[in-house]
Amino acid sequence: MGYKIEIINPLDEPEWDQIVLSTCNYSFFHSSAWANVLSDSYRYRPLYFTISTQNDFSALPFMEIKSSITGTRGISLPFSDYCDPLFTQSIDMNEILNFLITSGKKASWKYFEIRASNNFFEALKPSKQFYHHVLRLSNNENDILAKFRSSTRRNIDKAIRCGVKTKIGNSAHDIVDYYRLHCKTRKYHGLPPQPFKFFRNIFKFILSNNLGIIVLATYNNKCIAGNVYFHFGKKAYYKYGASDRKYQHFRASNLVMWEAIKYYIQNSYESLCFGRTDLDDQGLLQYKNGWGAECTMLKYYKYDLKNDRFMDEKLITNKTVNIFKHFPMLLLRMIGLLLYRHMG
Repeated sequence: MGYKIEIINPLDEPEWDQIVLSTCNYSFFHSSAWANVLSDSYRYRPLYFTISTQNDFSALPFMEIKSSITGTRGISLPFSDYCDPLFTQSIDMNEILNFLITSGKKASWKYFEIRASNNFFEALKPSKQFYHHVLRLSNNENDILAKFRSSTRRNIDKAIRCGVKTKIGNSAHDIVDYYRLHCKTRKYHGLPPQPFKFFRNIFKFILSNNLGIIVLATYNNKCIAGNVYFHFGKKAYYKYGASDRKYQHFRASNLVMWEAIKYYIQNSYESLCFGRTDLDDQGLLQYKNGWGAECTMLKYYKYDLKNDRFMDEKLITNKTVNIFKHFPMLLLRMIGLLLYRHMG
């Protein structure tokens, strides 16, 4: 091996973002802003494995999660749809994996997990897979609109005809308005909401630094739908979405997405990532397919450090989480506050 692997904290590296943006397959999840959100919200420890040579820079970010409930492990990265290794073709992935295994065992990790959208690990069997949608943006709104399914265009038109209004912002007030909807939507899906501190840190480290926007839809001055978007370099990301089910027939969420797409077209972004979709979530899959986005696969690789093997993992079924639908909102928020840092 003609290079040295170092473990750094990107929050201690002032030039981190500029270095990351110089790579080909960077994403928002590689940014120092996202590292700040994760470490400050959940007390995760950033451990970014890096290789620097005269001509190349490579990195594989991890957060170390220490939990009395779920154990200690390394995740690349928690609460992130994917975080591709930023490795050049000259890097031997077997040597990197061996270094990870040795480092993980020294740190008493149960396992480590790598969440990838590229083919660095194509010879390995993934533990989990998801659909992944990315919309390529051009300078012409009409060209993008023509890619949409006809039902998607009709839903946008319906929201406008019904009098739904939208606004784009990144203020603390906007994050509060969104969080109210977020809590309702999580309850509907049988899940506790993330603690408000997490969204407060999204405002502090992301929105207030012009690395994201919130698009909100209102009807008669009532907030009925909203999405949270991040952006980094020339790439944008749809990260969170929520709506009031009582107004679902207005199709406000479609108008919210279209306003975000237009915003990113007007600001010369190259792509909008729609995030991951469970393989069995046909409703969400059909929704994302309606926007003309390219669909590929995300592959997660989980290595069991005790048994020295890559693992298969079954996803939690809806039956497991449906019980949360019947909990009061205050209790759900308390559960989220207590448990999310242990999940990752």
